[in-house]
Amino acid sequence: MPLALMHVDDEPDIREVAAMALELDPDVSLTSLGSGQEALDRIADGETPDVLLLDFMMPTLDGTGVLRRLREIPGHAATPVIFMTARAQSGEIDHLKALGAIGVIVKPFDPMTLAKQIRDLLAEAAA
Repeated sequence: MPLALMHVDDEPDIREVAAMALELDPDVSLTSLGSGQEALDRIADGETPDVLLLDFMMPTLDGTGVLRRLREIPGHAATPVIFMTARAQSGEIDHLKALGAIGVIVKPFDPMTLAKQIRDLLAEAAA
C-alpha cells in the first residue's frame, strides 16, 4: 500500500518541485495543498494521511498551528508530522521536535532524496 503523504506549503514553486520528486516514487500517494487550513479541513472531512510534510512558515496558520490543531482531531493525536524549513538552527529543530514533529527537512531540499528522507524519519520514529 502506498505511503499517503500530505504536503502543505504556501509556495507553489516548492509544492511543484516536491510533487515532481515525490511522484517519481511509485510507493507514494501525494496530496499537495497550499494552506494549513485546507489540510485540516481535508483531514476533518476524513482524509487520513500517513504523514504530513508541513512548511514551518506560512501566512495565517503556520506549521506549528497546524500541528497543534491536528492533534485535536480525533484519530490524529499521533499522525507523524515532518516540518520543512529554511530555519535550520539546532535550537529551532529541537523546538519543533519538542512540539511533536518526528523530524525536520531543511530547505532547500534535495528533490532526488526527499522521499528517502521522509521514509528514514518515519523509520526512526517507529524504532
